[in-house]
Order: sequence, then structure tokens, then C-alpha cells
Amino acid sequence: MPDTFPRYRGRFAPSPTGPLHFGSLITACASYLDTRAHGGQWLLRVDDLDQTRVRPGADKAILTTLKRFGFRWDKEPIRQSDRTVRYQWALARLTGQNLVYACDCSRKRIREAGLAGVEGPRYPGYCRHRGLSDDGKIALRVALPNETLCIDDAIQGRLCQQLAVEVGDFVIRRADRCFAYQLAVVMDDADQGISHVIRGADLLQSTPRQVWLQHRLGLATPQYAHAPLARDAQGRKLSKQDMARPVDAANPLPTLRAAIAFLGQPTAEVSSDLESFWRQAIDNWSLDRVASKR
Repeated sequence: MPDTFPRYRGRFAPSPTGPLHFGSLITACASYLDTRAHGGQWLLRVDDLDQTRVRPGADKAILTTLKRFGFRWDKEPIRQSDRTVRYQWALARLTGQNLVYACDCSRKRIREAGLAGVEGPRYPGYCRHRGLSDDGKIALRVALPNETLCIDDAIQGRLCQQLAVEVGDFVIRRADRCFAYQLAVVMDDADQGISHVIRGADLLQSTPRQVWLQHRLGLATPQYAHAPLARDAQGRKLSKQDMARPVDAANPLPTLRAAIAFLGQPTAEVSSDLESFWRQAIDNWSLDRVASKR
């Protein structure tokens, strides 16, 4: 039988492409504190869908770091790499609604079309009516309707997108047969019973298309909150790809204080003891203090 989900269930889903850095720690803190402040369950998921980017041992290193920082999760972590069957189910359901088509367009061709979207060049729909066969070596896209979809983000406020105009038909399975993040995360959150998603603001623009997928797959929509991003001296988002420095697991308290200060939380009375730190941080937590900057 399925779990009986609590009223609040949050999650943190790191990608094992390198060690945990300060930007990811901020997201983990925001999700963890909001979950615990609501008496909910907090789960972990290893987002290792794209095996070409996974670094050996990074998953274990991230979990070890989280433990040393005092994070405690309520169930064993799951891995996207173990969940292909569920993604295939979602693909079959979308295909049954005549929403999926094959596409062999290159990135160059899409770029040369000159259509701007919210996250770069927008796909112009070249293959929508070509009737290409899915031979397992070709990308699959979903045909988006000409409609506006709005979300109410608990930090960033209301966001509305004209899906076809601002996003365009997006890939749900790549030509290398790897399922795309947009489809995977929707199924992952649904299967884990996630009620509240707190993540970085770099994923805000992805949320309307994920909600659209939830609607088409008959899945519940969580409450979303997108926390501001930590940036380097050049204004770039901290990321493993840009060699962001890993957090110091040997001395977690200074970094934890910096993380909750970044999130607008009080630090004046934070204890020098790790257990007391979390107790006080949870007691003082307020999502309303988190700034809406992106």
C-alpha cells in the first residue's frame, strides 16, 4: 500500500556532479528549516539522471557532508537512475494523449531560427507535423498549447507564462535516450509525495512547464518556493560547473550561520553547538524573511 503522506513533506535533490557548495547548502537549509518548522518529513533524492555529468563518489560525499552539517532525513534517499520505469510510464501516458512527437533538429538549427524564449533559443516547431518515427535514437518533444499558465511562488510571487510563446515545445527524452529533467522531476516529486518544493530561483522559469506536465499526468502540484541564488564576485550563480568551492565539513557552524543569514534569518542568538543551532534556527524560521531576489 502507498504511504500515508504527512501534511508537509519537503525534499532536497542534489546532483552528484561535484561536492556540496555554498549555493546548494542555502537551498538545503531553506527546505530543511521550512519542513521542520512545519513538523513535516524531509527527504533526499540523488538527481543522477544524466550519467555523463556524474562524478564517481560525489553522491556519497554529498550525503556525508549533509550529515556532518546536522541534516537528518526521514527515509532512505532514492536515485533517479533507478526510476526509468516510472519515466517510461509518464512518456506512454503523454503519448497516449497525442502530445509527443519525434524531433531530429540540431541545436544549431534551433539557434538559427532566432526565436527567443525565457531560457534561451526557443524551438520553432519544425518537427511537429513531420511524423518522424521514434527509433530510440531521436529526441522526443511535447506539443505545448497556446495557453497561459500561472503559478504562485511562496517567495517570488506570481509568475505567468505563455507556454508556446515563451517556452516552446520542450524535450522530454533526449536523443541518447536519457529522460529530461522536466519530466523526471515531476514524476519524482509525485512518487515521493512531496507537498512543498523549495529550490533555487534558477529553476523558477521551469516551474510552469512542470505544472503543465503534472496536469497532463494527473498528478498533484506542490507548493513552490524559489530561494535567491548565491553568486560569485562576477555575479555568476555558484555552481559545480564553475568550480564553486566546497563547503568545509570540518567546521560547519560558520557556514551554516552564513547560509541562514543569506536567507534573511536571525543569527544573533545562534548557539555555538550544532544541535542547538538547528533547534534555534527552526524555532526562528520564517519563509517571509527570505528575499525575492533572483
